Amino acid sequence: MFQVSLKNNKTFTCDSNTTIFEAAKTAGIFLEHSCLTARCRSCVVKVADGATKDKLDDLVLSVDEKAQNFALSCNSIPTTDLLLDVEDLGNVTLYDKKIVPAKIQAIQKLTDDVIKVSLRLPPNANFKYNSGQYVNLIKGSLKRSYSVANAFKEKTSLEFFIKKYENGLMSQYWFEEAKENDLLRMEGPLGSFFLRESNYNNIIFLATGTGIAPIKAILENIEAASSDFKDKQFLVFVGARYKEDLFWEPNLENNNIEIKYIPVLSRQKADWSGEQGYVQDAVLRHHINLEHSQVYACGSNEMIQSAKEVFIKNKLSESNFFSDAFVATN
Repeated sequence: MFQVSLKNNKTFTCDSNTTIFEAAKTAGIFLEHSCLTARCRSCVVKVADGATKDKLDDLVLSVDEKAQNFALSCNSIPTTDLLLDVEDLGNVTLYDKKIVPAKIQAIQKLTDDVIKVSLRLPPNANFKYNSGQYVNLIKGSLKRSYSVANAFKEKTSLEFFIKKYENGLMSQYWFEEAKENDLLRMEGPLGSFFLRESNYNNIIFLATGTGIAPIKAILENIEAASSDFKDKQFLVFVGARYKEDLFWEPNLENNNIEIKYIPVLSRQKADWSGEQGYVQDAVLRHHINLEHSQVYACGSNEMIQSAKEVFIKNKLSESNFFSDAFVATN
């Protein structure tokens, strides 16, 4: 049995067959995470002292990162006592994962390749989540992950933005077969993408595609508790290729919080006077003081890694960058 210590002096034990993340969870200590299958980077930790081995082949971290002792907590098993240069999630309430039945309440076409799906749960489901988290939706033998696109409220339906992927098995169901009252199963809540306490005035959100879903949920949650955020500025950068790919924007007229919405188009050349290029570059063009900001990024893994690298170079603290990468599954 090995002892694992965090930089905020919390400790737990981990045996030689258990990953760091699972051992921490067993001890009631929660670390940053998302997919828990060694396919994204949300659970990257720096091993300040000690050694680990991989449970599965690691195709996420680069050779240089491994040489610098970075590891995935969901995939790393200790071979010695460890000191990790990371803190836990603190006093955030994480609800237990459960599987509940869900029926399709409505399907709405938003663009040629994005739909909005609303699911209703049984009255006794008692399903709770933190705004920003995701769930697995299960239809037969297929299981895919989707972020919940609305804030938690008692006895309400759950909304999802679902993108069509070419040759995607679940896409075939959603876009060709799904209908109202279809019965599915829902597993969750999952992930650690939700708003953290902060003394910073600037809260920056970045999204590409359906990555806006958890950000929409977080903003709805903020608006419901607007008095707690009256001194903060929320900037929402949404990346798409063309104007017709934009399917959501905040309701700025009725908001009780200050939201600045900046759509960014990467391929639109004509009939567009707004921001162009990539969302991370657009943030830099707005000259925001990143040293006094928090950033929440959701969408493609490429965007997230690029944004993190360029923001840290521009004085954003690495501990103030939170992300949830969407990883496609066929």
